[in-house]
This record gives sequence, C-alpha cells and structure tokens, in this order.
Amino acid sequence: MSDTATGPSSADFGPEPLASALSRLARETGAYAGAVYLLSPDGQALQLAVLGGISWRIASPWARVTLSAATPVSDAVRERRLVWIGGQEELARRYAQLALVLPHPFTLAAAPITSGPSAWGGLVLHWPSTHPHTLGARERAAIADICDRLGLILRQAADSGRPLLAGPRPRIMPALRTRVAGPDEAQAAVDFAERLPDGCCALDPDGRITFVTTAAADLLGTGIPDLLGARPWEALPWLADPVAEDRYRAAALSRRPTSFTARRPPDHWLSFHLYPDASGISVRIVPSASPHAWPPPRLVHPAPAVEPGRGTALFHLMHLATTLTEAVGAQDVVERVADQVLPAFGAQALALMAAEEGRLRIIGPRGYPAGLMDRFDHAPLTSDTPAVHVLTTGTPSFFATFADLKRSYPPAVLQDGMAAWAFLPLITSGRPVGSLVLAYDRPRPFPREERSVLTSIAGLIAQALDRARLYDAKHQLARNLQAGLLPGTLPRIPGLDVAARYLPARRGMGIGGDFYDVIHLGEATAAAAIGDVQGHNVRAATLMGQVRTAVHATAGAPPGEVLARTNRLLTDLDPGLFTSCLYIDLDLARHRACLATAGHPPPILRHPDGRTEMLRLPPGLLLGIDPAADYPTTHIPLPPGTVLALYTDGLVEAPGTDIEDAIAALADQLAHTPGRTMDALADRLVSHAQRSAPRNDDIALLLIHHRPAAHRPARATAPPGGPPRKNDPDGDVENP
Repeated sequence: MSDTATGPSSADFGPEPLASALSRLARETGAYAGAVYLLSPDGQALQLAVLGGISWRIASPWARVTLSAATPVSDAVRERRLVWIGGQEELARRYAQLALVLPHPFTLAAAPITSGPSAWGGLVLHWPSTHPHTLGARERAAIADICDRLGLILRQAADSGRPLLAGPRPRIMPALRTRVAGPDEAQAAVDFAERLPDGCCALDPDGRITFVTTAAADLLGTGIPDLLGARPWEALPWLADPVAEDRYRAAALSRRPTSFTARRPPDHWLSFHLYPDASGISVRIVPSASPHAWPPPRLVHPAPAVEPGRGTALFHLMHLATTLTEAVGAQDVVERVADQVLPAFGAQALALMAAEEGRLRIIGPRGYPAGLMDRFDHAPLTSDTPAVHVLTTGTPSFFATFADLKRSYPPAVLQDGMAAWAFLPLITSGRPVGSLVLAYDRPRPFPREERSVLTSIAGLIAQALDRARLYDAKHQLARNLQAGLLPGTLPRIPGLDVAARYLPARRGMGIGGDFYDVIHLGEATAAAAIGDVQGHNVRAATLMGQVRTAVHATAGAPPGEVLARTNRLLTDLDPGLFTSCLYIDLDLARHRACLATAGHPPPILRHPDGRTEMLRLPPGLLLGIDPAADYPTTHIPLPPGTVLALYTDGLVEAPGTDIEDAIAALADQLAHTPGRTMDALADRLVSHAQRSAPRNDDIALLLIHHRPAAHRPARATAPPGGPPRKNDPDGDVENP
C-alpha cells in the first residue's frame, strides 16, 4: 500500500522524519545543503526546523523569515510555487538584499510544503555554482515528491492534535561523507599529511579546526592544542579580518576552491587555499614572499586586519541594514530586529521601546513573558532606569553581570532571570526615538568590538523605527479616512439579508477606492451600489467618498439616471481618475430588480434552485470620461431565495488568470455553498479568492439575499469599525 494511503505513524511526528527526508532528497538531487522551514503558529512567518550542509552561523540570520519578506522560500510558500535561482546574477536581480549579504556563486531552489489547500512550510536546497542554470525534470520531480510527503506528515501531525513546530534552534543534520575511515586509515592519513612540505588543516562545516599538521601550526605560529576546536579567526587575532571569514563563507556556499593571502606579524605572508565539500573544508597553507607572489582570486571584501570578530560583525551588520530597508511598520521593524539580532549576538531576549508623550512604551518584546513587560511599559522619562537613562543621555550601557547593574542602579531587582544586559539608545538625526535592551542568560563581558557593533546596529534600528512609525501614523490616518467613508453598518431591510466584505490591497498605503452601499428607500424598496475608483491612495479614497455621496443623493431615481448624474458630477470635478460602478434598484414587493453598470464587472445571480449565472448587462462608459454618456438599464426577476453577488475586480483578477474563468469559478463557489448565512458565504468567497492566487488589488464584496418570508431576519454586517477576526490580525474581515 502506498504512503499516501497509510500515512505516517504517530511516532513519525517529530523532526527526524523531516531530517531523513531532506537527507534523502539531497542524495537524489546532488544538493550539498538544504533546510526545512515550518509555518509559525500564527501563520505569519517561516521558522527553520532542519538544517544540513551549511553552518548554523551562516544560516542564523534566516532562522525566521516572515511570509511577506522578499526571499525565495517565503515567495515559494506564499505563492505556492517552486522558486529557482540559477546563479548569482539572477539572485541579484530578483533578491538584491540576499545577494548583497551573500555575494557568492551558488544555485538554489525553494518549494512550498503543502497538503490540500494548506501550506505547512517550505523547503530550500543549495547546489554548487557548477550546477546547470536550469533545474532538471528529475530534480523537480524529486522535490515535488518530498514536499508532498512532508506535507502529509505535517498535516497528519496537526490532525492528531500534536502539530510539529520548529524549536528555538533547528535540528542540525550531520555532514554527508563519501566514506568513513577506519582506525588504521585515520592514522595513515595523519602520517601522510605530516610528510607534506606545506601546512594543512581541516575545518568542519561550522568553521572549526578539526585537524592540523605540525607544519601548519609552525607556519601559523602557535601550538596544535590552541588551534583544535577553534575557528581560525578566533584562535589567531591577526587572521580575524573580513577577508578570511568572507573566503570561508564563499567556499562553504559556492563549493568552489578559493584562496587569500594574509600577513602573520611581523612580516610573514601566508597563502591559504580552501577546498570545500559536504564534510567541511580542507585548507592548504604555504609561505608567500608577498601578497602578490601567489595571486589569490579577486577578493569580494578586501580590507586591512582589524580586531577579532570583525568579519562576523560586519556580516550581521550588513544583513540587518539590508533587511531593515524593507520594513514598512513598527511591528515589522520589531520582527526583523528580533529575527536578526538575537541569533547574531547570542541574546535570549530583547525589548524595543519608543518614546511617546513623556513615557517609554514597549512596542516589541521577544523572549520576555507578557506579564513582565506590562510592569515596565509606559515608564515615565523621569524614572531612574537604564532604558530611560540611555535614551536621555544618548550613551549606551553594558552590564556584564547583575552585580554591575545593581552598582549603577541600587533599586534594581532581578525580575527577568537574565544575567547580562546591553541597553542601547535609539537616536536618529540627533533626536532620541527609543531604547533597545538585549538580555543574556549568562554573564557576558561585552568586549570593545562587540560594544561598537551593537552601538552601530542601534543607529540602524533607530532610523528604521523612525521611518516605520511615520509610516504607521500615515497608514492609520488613511485607514481611518477610508473607514469613515465606507458604511459602518448596513441598514436592516425587511426581506433582505446582506453582508459585505472589504480588504485593502497589500501594497501602497493599504487603502483604495473600492466602495459599496445598501440604501433603504421605502417599505419594500432598496438600492445597492458597488464601485471602484482607480488608484490605491488617499486621493482615490477621497474621490470614492464623493462618488458614494453622489449615489446616495440621487438614490431612488432609475439606475441609469443615478449613474448619469454621478457621471456628470465627476466630469465637472475632473479628478483625473476613472470610476466603475454598478447600481441596482430592488423592488421586494414585486420581486424584481433593475440594474445599470458603468464599466463594472458583471454581478452573479444565484437562483432559488441553486443555479448561478453571470448577468451580462449592456455596457456603460466608466464614470468621469464623457458627461453625455448614457447608461442603459436591465430588469430581472428577483424571486424569494435569490442571491445577488456584487464585487470589485480585486476578487477575480490575478496575474496569469483569465478574468472570465475567474468569474466562472466564483459563480461555481456561489452555487456549491447553499444553505449558508450571507456572512459565512461572504467569508467563503473571499477565502477562496485569496487561496486561489496572489491578490494585488482591493477586494469589495456585497451579497444580497431576497429572503423567503418564513425566514427570520438577520443583522446586516459591514467590515469597517467591527472587531477583527481571530485569524485576521489586520481586521480586514469583520466578525459575522
């Protein structure tokens, strides 16, 4: 029986099946490294669960990737497609931030792990730069098969009530080796290496020295015990420059030989040649008369020798700088800072604080319990605390132990269970905007180099936070404007059930010109309208309010006349934006409706027997073009049990999708969800549209049900002003 039929056993719900599947896939495809990401519990990010073939030190900046980020794996999961990067030029063109941080040649594939309509995570594979620039059919098939298997494991784990989640650190897979030497071979290998005239050593995948010859130790000027288990740039201060670490990362990621030259004080030049494979890197060390006697390949980051750890610090500093350029809101800054800074500097917790109205407000804790943060939130800027002190003085504070903190702040009480802290001021353009605290669970000396880098990082965070808070203020103002222009609630009309949904576009300021309305005209008459003003900005939202007001002012007139009057108003205003609109007059007593359209997508009618049809209305010109435009009307029967679906093009338009097919799919969804309330039906239609393809436009939906007389009335709902759904943190879809 197939795996699909039987499924994994309950014992399989852990990281081992994921690691086993990844290892098998690497062997089948020839990939030298891979990673499995799992969707976070809130569904907003991907967390690294399994890692193999790449050092955790290199991969740690990508331990957590938000779904909205521009990375191959987030794009693959968000868009439900395989992403292939065939070389460094393609990486730079499509993912400039990633290419800037990792300027080394390699190829990469990212694929979504799905089961049914749900995504559970993502898979990433790396190949050397020698891999062909296209992904082979067998490789694609192997990736698809493994993703299906992993999706089944993750779905069944969730169905069993024991969902598989990523831990604080990924499961690190052992290195793949082509052969394992026996005891005699191991000693023979050591003897062979010792006889060579030049020095050599071996680095494991994490960059630590696992073997070094006597000749190499002599050339490096230190003893073998001091080298074993250490990274070269940590054991040898003169080698701790960006060049050495950059060449190590280049060899580890590209799997191509590389080299560099360094000076061992006072004047001994050494040439290092790196030969990588899946198990690590072999390094050949030979004397050189000068840095030009044996020319190494062109170095990406040539720089003079600096203090220990500078290469790693610059790597993390560059990565944080590039990732913060894409942050669009304060919470986005918080997530990116936490994702990058905590693993880069070994901290266990952080809190990002912003100065607001004379107080220090905590806007982003990570690693701290919520109750503890509540005690420190909104502390006055006059209080004697380290976070306030660094903000008001602009001078960072570092406390290697709690005793150091207690000496500087005698009232301090240990409440967070940590052992060392860094308090950093967030200052931009000479103006304080907040504070950042990093907490460590063990005492930490904070050497001078680390203090300098942390202070630089605080400056980057301050600039990003200042921009993000300005964006949040503008965004909230715009959202409030739009919420004020759309109906807060829809009227209760005897004989009608109505429900509306509005979701702003996920680009720009998140506002636009989509609108809808239901107007109570008489005891058994009503009107409904839906429209779309061109654009996604405050100007479009403002014009939308004017159009809606014009429709309200003329409601009750025949639909063609309502559109004609609104059109003349818009052409007089000459806003430079065009508007589509559909207007319907509902006569519930006579069970009929009259419709007119101004270039709007056709409504869908569901008959009482469940059949659906697209109403192809006589076309009318968009509003705001020709003041003399005419808008023909269409009369249709509206027996009890009929449902009308009015929508804007954001619900049906998607890249690469034929709009006729999309409308037909929407009609099919409407036909196959009978017996639902209008609220549940609206949620179903919007959810189907969002799952089917990425959406780049506003979505507005208005459902109108001519209720049979025996049905009890239900409250009409509209999204603006209502509480957000639990699964919709932006509050774009209102509770039913």
